[in-house]
Amino acid sequence: MSKTLLKGNVAFAEAAVRAGCEAYFGYPITPQTELLEHMSRRMVELDRTFLQAESEVAAVNMVYGAAASGVRVMTSSSSPGISLMQEGLSYIAGSEVPAVIIDVMRGGPGLGNIQPGQSDYNQVTKSAGHGDFHPIVLAPATVQEAIDLTVLAFDLAEKYRTLVFVVADGAIGQMMEPAELPPMRAPAAERPSWALTGAGNRERNLISSLYMGADNLEPLNLRLQQKLALISREEVRYEAYQTADAELIYIAFGTAARVARTAVQRLRAQGEKVGLLRPITLWPFPEKVIAELASQLRGIMVVEMNAGQMLHDVRAVLGPTLPVKFMGRVGGKIPFPEEIERETRKLITLLNETPQPVLEGTDGYTLT
Repeated sequence: MSKTLLKGNVAFAEAAVRAGCEAYFGYPITPQTELLEHMSRRMVELDRTFLQAESEVAAVNMVYGAAASGVRVMTSSSSPGISLMQEGLSYIAGSEVPAVIIDVMRGGPGLGNIQPGQSDYNQVTKSAGHGDFHPIVLAPATVQEAIDLTVLAFDLAEKYRTLVFVVADGAIGQMMEPAELPPMRAPAAERPSWALTGAGNRERNLISSLYMGADNLEPLNLRLQQKLALISREEVRYEAYQTADAELIYIAFGTAARVARTAVQRLRAQGEKVGLLRPITLWPFPEKVIAELASQLRGIMVVEMNAGQMLHDVRAVLGPTLPVKFMGRVGGKIPFPEEIERETRKLITLLNETPQPVLEGTDGYTLT
């Protein structure tokens, strides 16, 4: 198949269409509006459902209704819009219906700005609104991965009857790269047995997230925890780059990982044994591989476009066993390779002077 020059937001949208998405509900917000615009044209061309809702709250509840009917459904938004969706996302999680959400992240908090950020990490990985739950969270670093992971998101959502996020900072949504689109999949001819149909001869279905009384709600929660444990075992994805002999690695995702990869290449050329571990699933987090790599490492640097959110997950894996330093940019800023190299040099010097330095509190943070 030939490659096409595609903008990230258009790639997300066309990948969803080709994955058999039958319904899309959304509300415009920069930097993901091109995604909604593409869906508004393509879904109508294919006689599928597109609706620009009156708000993000309305959009996510429309997604809930369509998901309950067993169709492949998606919404997309950016950081403040995802915040507004949290209650509806929790209803979807509690009802165990499949849905896909694209989050093209911007700078925050509040309305922030329209520059690229990664400050939604906690919002998407730690919950789907209130309650004891995690959605699957996929994080592309290229336009090609935006396509591939969007298709995968629909498959995983159906496989586990769960929420799946595909999250990218605004730079990935706006950049253009050559990429290969998958073949068109037709929407499913039949609805799953659990779905609402409104008519027919089969047994009555009920989909709800309301369980009156703790004795009724606890079994649901325990079942969800079993499902999450299975996902944690089966669906961890990551990329390891130049880690085989590395003594120091970066842990980064999305655009921050692209920049860190360049820093690896430059420092390798200068004889430094550095590498990159890029989580592709932000949840489930690649805890096992990080723990395994720790035995060969002298230190880790976490690079993010936020004030240090994935950092806490890395430290939770490692505890006090290994020095962990953080380097981040906030407010919509993208780090430069030179900045990462400079902070790496400082860390290498510190490691050479003090074999087991403690990097905690402000000593472990570098906000350039």
